[in-house]
This record gives sequence, structure tokens and C-alpha cells, in this order.
Amino acid sequence: MPPSKWFAAVGTAAVVTMVMAPVEQAAAAPSNAAAPNSVSAATTLYYDDSRAGGWEAAITAGVASWNANVTNVKLIKAPPGTRAQIRITATNGWPQASLGPVRPGGQAWVELGSQAVDQGYDKTRIAAHEIGHNLGLPDNKPGPCSKLMSGSSAGVGCRKPVPDAAERSRVESAYGGRAAAQTPADGRVLVDVP
Repeated sequence: MPPSKWFAAVGTAAVVTMVMAPVEQAAAAPSNAAAPNSVSAATTLYYDDSRAGGWEAAITAGVASWNANVTNVKLIKAPPGTRAQIRITATNGWPQASLGPVRPGGQAWVELGSQAVDQGYDKTRIAAHEIGHNLGLPDNKPGPCSKLMSGSSAGVGCRKPVPDAAERSRVESAYGGRAAAQTPADGRVLVDVP
């Protein structure tokens, strides 16, 4: 079958499927979740956690939290031979990260520091918070536990790794539309010491 006839036969169904998928996802999202700016493919960012021994479960859960709560960007563990935009390492210091939003072809980093864990802070919340910096979110201190980017100011009892509606909206804006794709990463280093 010639490509033009194949597209005519299959293209309409494919377009309908592509348009309906985000609508179904939006319906499944919490009612206070930000709607994507446009129906488009999500930006894919690869992360490398090969130097983050002992943090694997926390990183997986932190990434899953972001992927479940935003639609304009998706985080995927970098397969071997793939250049990662986000490098995650374990250190003995305090958690810190570079401020994004990181773009495909760009580079951001996260250091998951054991000093915060030694003080009683939750590993998954730390991982999700630091990744939030790479996605363009600054600290929001002091702040309540309901705000992921309040970081250590929420206290050691806070274990919530989920961004709130305002945080989700800001990340959706950073990765939605053509103008947003041109916004450069901030690049500042944010250290999360209480």
C-alpha cells in the first residue's frame, strides 16, 4: 500500500489515539493537577544513578512520583550507552543539585548526601526534592510538608515525595510549548542544609 493511502487509512486513527491519550491521563490525574499547555509529546530526560549506591529505591520512587504527577516531561533511567541529562551520585555531605530546567542535550546533577539521612530525613523525599531542582524548581523555605520544595524546613517527620499543584504547574510550564523549550537552565547550585 502506498504511504499516502496507508496514512489516510491509519493516520486518522493514530491522530485520534494521540489526542485521546493525554485526555485519559488528565482524567486519571488528581483534580488539582495542572493541565498540559498543549497536546504534544513529553520531553524525555535520561538519568544515570550508577554512582548512587544505596539510593536506588529512593531514586526509583522519586522519579515515579514526578512521572505520575507531570505530563510534559518524563524521566527515564539511561540505558547503557545513552547520554544522561541528569547525573545522580551519593555523597557523604548534604543533598544538593543544580537548578534547571535541564533540557535534552543539557547536563544537570544531583548529589544525594548521607548527612541528611543521618539527621533523620526521608531518602525518597530527598531524591524527589533534588530532582525537582533539576526540573527548574528552587527551594521554597521555610515551608510545610505539603510543599516538596520546602525540603528540610518541613522537618524530619515529613515523608511526602509528591509535588503540590503549584510545583507541578511550574514544571509543566517549564517543559510545555516552544517558548518554554528555549528557557535556559539557571545552573545555580542549591545545597539543602537545614
